[in-house]
Amino acid sequence: MSIYDYSSDEVLIERFKEGDEFAFDLLVRRYEQKVYQLAYRLTNNPDDAADVAAEAFLRMYNSLKRFRGDAQLSTWLYRVVSNVFFDFRKREARHQHLPLEMPTDDDDEPYELPVEDESVDIMGHALQQEQRRVLMEAIQQLPEYQRVMVVLFHIEERPYEEIAQIMGLPLGTIKSRLNRARNALRQLLEPYRELFGVEESPTTGVPQEASDAL
Repeated sequence: MSIYDYSSDEVLIERFKEGDEFAFDLLVRRYEQKVYQLAYRLTNNPDDAADVAAEAFLRMYNSLKRFRGDAQLSTWLYRVVSNVFFDFRKREARHQHLPLEMPTDDDDEPYELPVEDESVDIMGHALQQEQRRVLMEAIQQLPEYQRVMVVLFHIEERPYEEIAQIMGLPLGTIKSRLNRARNALRQLLEPYRELFGVEESPTTGVPQEASDAL
């Protein structure tokens, strides 16, 4: 292990800007698991996730010398992965002659953030695998932008402010669209209340269960 392994992202970026290719290799090593994990959670397909991750690192290589440090590298890289995913879905939609679902202005209406019900615990070991499968399938049914926001917030546990940076949108817009995405996910999970041990309507607490199960 070299001294570079203990260097900060900022130091490695500066080394790369000075022509040190090994510094870039270390950054890839540092983030490859997180990048692949995000790509897999967005695509739910290991081959597609590998393609998205590879393209994300290629874009990172081509753009990193222009990186100004306005955000943390992890935030910037998550944005790159999200953009690669959107482009991937656009190509896929063109090949299948399907429209890519985009957010509308109606998604940006202000709202009051609901209070989450944290009383439900679904971490029963025997059911976790089935819960994971159902949740991933439900997330895959969301429109692309909703899918990215749900994954970033409820699974990757990114704060609103960072998601706003990743998506390049105002904070209020992120909160509004995430609220709609959350409601859409709850509706998709409505038939599976018993699987998650939720007796009442799944509009209380299902997103927390999604992040727990995944």
